[in-house]
Amino acid sequence: MRVAVTGASGFVGGAVCRALTARGGTVFAFGRRPTVPAAHLGGARYRTWDLTTGPLADAPDVDAVIHCAGAVTDWGPAAALFAANLTGTRTALAAFPGTRFVHVSTASVYDPFRPNVMVTEDEAPVARYLNAYGASKAAAERAVLADPRAEAIVLRPHAVYGPGDTTLLPRVLSAVRGPLLPAAGTGRQRVSLTSVANLVQACLLAAAGPAGSGVFNIADASPVVIGAALHAILRERGIAARPVYLPAALARPAAAALEGAFLLARRPGPPRVTRYAVGHLAVERTLDITAAREVLGYRPHATSFAGAAAW
Repeated sequence: MRVAVTGASGFVGGAVCRALTARGGTVFAFGRRPTVPAAHLGGARYRTWDLTTGPLADAPDVDAVIHCAGAVTDWGPAAALFAANLTGTRTALAAFPGTRFVHVSTASVYDPFRPNVMVTEDEAPVARYLNAYGASKAAAERAVLADPRAEAIVLRPHAVYGPGDTTLLPRVLSAVRGPLLPAAGTGRQRVSLTSVANLVQACLLAAAGPAGSGVFNIADASPVVIGAALHAILRERGIAARPVYLPAALARPAAAALEGAFLLARRPGPPRVTRYAVGHLAVERTLDITAAREVLGYRPHATSFAGAAAW
């Protein structure tokens, strides 16, 4: 296959490129960075492309596009997030008209104001979001699904982790304070996590598999208990700390106050604790992946942090 990958300079996009080239595909890798190590891309040909500035004048002829580009942060100006996530998606759609389009979205399009208990794909998007990240990703999904092309697939992973992780693991580790890891909730709430290997598997199935369209939750084989997951991360990293939990009813206003202080001080942030982070730790966030299994042929591995010391 000939596949274009946006966001190739990032965590997920790079992993997708490496998997495609390992399988003998011809990969056209695009990202915002001026240069990217060849090993990150598996040897794929690379071009710099900032999707917020407009489409390519000479886009290659490809069989599929895997759109991994976008802003992955719960903190920042709304205009910048919408530019990266909505405008960037529209630009990618316009650059490859009529081509199968695989859009890597997020489970943050589900309702942030209540627990998500084995949610199914028809439960999002919702009417309101906690921040511009969820709202911009929901808007991007709508743009993809409204596009006239017949083949458009949306993937919704949650809390992607694994080798090269630049978001989830660093955030957990930065929260450690001496012998303690402050967290919200009780530690007993369940959460679906998505290894980058499982997400890559889903991307490749969506690009070349039997399903031409649809929306699919993508997660590890089964949900995990958040307290057990945190202990496993700390153990693998060799960090002698233990999680301590602040009830959600206290953590939410504390996070809101911290966000307000950052905004008043005009600090770039993000704060160490945000309402978004509390919302994804303090209550259940689990995904039903039945559709991905049955339609895409998705066969996920179980959650594992083995080898996390090298991530």
